[in-house]
Amino acid sequence: MRFASGLSAALLSLVVARAEDSKSGVEKLYILNCGEGVAVDVSLWSPGVDEGKSKDFVDNCYLIKHTQGWFLWDTGIPDEVATMPNGLAPADPKAVTWKRPKTLASELAQIGVAPADIKAMAVSHTHPDHIGNVEMFPNAMLYVQKAEYQWPGADNKPRFKPYHPVTLLEGDHDMFGDGRVMMLSTPGHTPGHQSLLVRLPRTGEVVLSGDAVHFKSNWDNRRVPAINDNKEQTLASMEKLAETVSREEAQLWINHDKDRRDIQHMAPEFYD
Repeated sequence: MRFASGLSAALLSLVVARAEDSKSGVEKLYILNCGEGVAVDVSLWSPGVDEGKSKDFVDNCYLIKHTQGWFLWDTGIPDEVATMPNGLAPADPKAVTWKRPKTLASELAQIGVAPADIKAMAVSHTHPDHIGNVEMFPNAMLYVQKAEYQWPGADNKPRFKPYHPVTLLEGDHDMFGDGRVMMLSTPGHTPGHQSLLVRLPRTGEVVLSGDAVHFKSNWDNRRVPAINDNKEQTLASMEKLAETVSREEAQLWINHDKDRRDIQHMAPEFYD
């Protein structure tokens, strides 16, 4: 009788644990329009290929609803660019002139999320088209690779406000401790670049590239852009992503690739 009672209790605990597990994890992933632009000379991203040709770029941010809270990945072009009729011109005339058709603030409001609701955020890296709205969330914990955080910015200035709460990472990181949102260290494009693996209950596994790769033809041919910190690390990070995609049978969502985004559901629609 005692054995049977103990076995029943164990089975009950297992059922409860599985029920709780089924309620945990990622619930939704939203793709936010965080910028659109045109590069005058795409060969900056594919040296020796398509020299002098223009190319449309997009810039995505991703909002993840996890049972433990809202998590924002990248913040895109600054919202104030939405007020600039001619967009934000680059320092290099061959690079991307960015426009902001929608503000991040308005897209969040459309979903019903206030900036204060977001308690955790991360950036793939610290180029301006990815960190433009970080200070819209002054109290959100920022997860960034230590090598990226310590990388000096323009005029040797810090890349973030010194008072912004931050968690410095050194390698891969399990964001919620359940394996559902994994930050992957993919240096090369910048010293502390990172990508993101998201496990969705229905859609399956998705890898968000950041700028480890910029568009599909570069991915297919393993091309490294001229705007880059370390070529060897970039190639190694591409291989790490390829192994992850293969092992997880994941989709690779390339951040700046307009052809990919044209077939995706944008917020307020979502993936689950």
